[in-house]
Amino acid sequence: MPAGPYDDLVAHLVRSTPLNAGEAARVVAEVVGYFSEELPEFVRRRHAELQRRGLTNEQIFAALDAELATRRVAPPPLSARQLRRIVYG
Repeated sequence: MPAGPYDDLVAHLVRSTPLNAGEAARVVAEVVGYFSEELPEFVRRRHAELQRRGLTNEQIFAALDAELATRRVAPPPLSARQLRRIVYG
């Protein structure tokens, strides 16, 4: 079995949760994939999700601004106009 870059994290999850190694590895892969999403894809995906919940663009762009600040590598602050251009082109 080849060693992966997150083996220590997988081992920690196996020790500290009821997950087995395969489940822990899938959780780690999912989290890494989530935080590896490029900015435009993240903004478009979250906009669509929040729009389906019935939020207005004003509410969505405020939520996106707050969420982007918490990303693993936070982008510089984006204006509502910049976010709108990402979503609508």
